[in-house]
Amino acid sequence: MDWNDYDAALFDLDGVLTPTAEVHMRAWDEMFNDFLTSRGVPEPYTAEDYYAYVDGKPRYDGVRSFLESRGIELPDGDPSDAGDAETVAGLGNRKNEAFEEILERDGVEAYPGSAALVADLVARGTQLAVVSSSRNAPKVLRAAGLIEHFPVIVDGAVAGERRLAGKPAPDTFLFAAQQLDVEPGRAVVLEDAVSGVAAGHAGRFGLVVGVDRGAGADRLRENGADVVVDDLEELR
Repeated sequence: MDWNDYDAALFDLDGVLTPTAEVHMRAWDEMFNDFLTSRGVPEPYTAEDYYAYVDGKPRYDGVRSFLESRGIELPDGDPSDAGDAETVAGLGNRKNEAFEEILERDGVEAYPGSAALVADLVARGTQLAVVSSSRNAPKVLRAAGLIEHFPVIVDGAVAGERRLAGKPAPDTFLFAAQQLDVEPGRAVVLEDAVSGVAAGHAGRFGLVVGVDRGAGADRLRENGADVVVDDLEELR
């Protein structure tokens, strides 16, 4: 690829810029397996479930998707529900509590290759945005020392306020491009999630880069990735 062909880069956060996907995976694992155990469900939640039902989606959508896969129905509840409420919102909030505890305890650093690519793009004047379903995006970017490079952050909170559909719908990416005043065809989407590359493809962006952190190169390509890399260092 030639970066001269593009004016903007729209990065997913977890698993693309920072290894917080691992923190999210641990938090989901802890929350779902505690929940399944409390209900006497013998089949545990696994990493395969994360990639199939949760990865890249808004938190409550991920909860619904996984519960549907196990034939479990819960009321949606309200975003204000406490973490111990047996509602979709309650489970999602319980997961977020676990995530924040792990982030506070262990911190986070950007992937070296991702940080280097961001520095390169800043130097060449490429416009940058983060598009993440996480409501913790500003906190994670600040902890990783990257927030100054991203004037536009479209996270779960922004999507909720603007009533933007989450990935695999392209709405959040399209909104980020609009905020940067860049045509989708002149922007690159960088994603590690199947739902994310599908969103980039649906939005008809100039290039969709899949970053294979575990979803699998074939699955990323099948769902809309034009290029698949193991690390963003390869795009420098």
